[in-house]
Amino acid sequence: MKYFFLLSLLFTFQFSFSQDDLLSEIDSTTTVNQKVTSAFKAMKIVNLESTKIAAKGDLYLVIAHRFGSIKEDIEGFFGLDNAVTQIKFIYGVGEGLSLGAGRSEQAYDFSAKYMIKSQMENGFPVTIVGFNSLGFNNLLKQSNYPKMTFKNRATYVNQVLISKKFSEKLSLQLAPTYFHENFVLNELQKNSQYAVGLGGRYKLSKRVSLNMDYAAHLNRVSSSVYNNPLSVGIDIETGGHVFQMHFTNSQGIHEAGFLGNSTGDWSKGDVFFGFNLVRVF
Repeated sequence: MKYFFLLSLLFTFQFSFSQDDLLSEIDSTTTVNQKVTSAFKAMKIVNLESTKIAAKGDLYLVIAHRFGSIKEDIEGFFGLDNAVTQIKFIYGVGEGLSLGAGRSEQAYDFSAKYMIKSQMENGFPVTIVGFNSLGFNNLLKQSNYPKMTFKNRATYVNQVLISKKFSEKLSLQLAPTYFHENFVLNELQKNSQYAVGLGGRYKLSKRVSLNMDYAAHLNRVSSSVYNNPLSVGIDIETGGHVFQMHFTNSQGIHEAGFLGNSTGDWSKGDVFFGFNLVRVF
């Protein structure tokens, strides 16, 4: 009995040390390998795609609306009479992968967004996400371009979205972009085009944030009538959905529409009021 008691005491002593070692390992791994989440609350910052991806099994309905230019004054009811609407569905098909399909009077578009690398606490410093879309221009009419074929409508967009959540309030994003339009109105404009997008989110309160994004077109011809898109807005989170209200100089909603064909000019007050309504099911 005496030997049994000593053996039991030794086993208990050894187990307590092993348990402490195991707990210390758990502590060290959770602080180093914990993912940084919620850099952005919506799929888009304003116009620019954010690094947020739909979770597996989640279905998002996005209704994006851009009224006409506020320069239209009372004749166009400050733009309310000339609106563009996009309806888009986004589904999380797997962990870190979502697919989307949308339609507006300007374009049909189909997209994929996928996680490449996540920002980690005390580890990898940024989140990297890939985004690719294929769009078909609805504004090209056969009556205006008799020799037009279906492939002339196609537009391809490829982006690398790189975001960093600096604190609970501030997140910033960089978006190197390549897009190709099979048809461009300006004969001097190359079909393959390049842009760099910049965006950010600053949290004003628990459910409200100030958002802004901008894209610099890198090889736009000097004779182009289009401008770089600049957008400023507010996100309001209401639990089941995010409501985004903003002003932008682009009425185009799909990627090629605002990256390459923004017609508004902030310096002349030629901007568009709009909103994105995001609902998850």
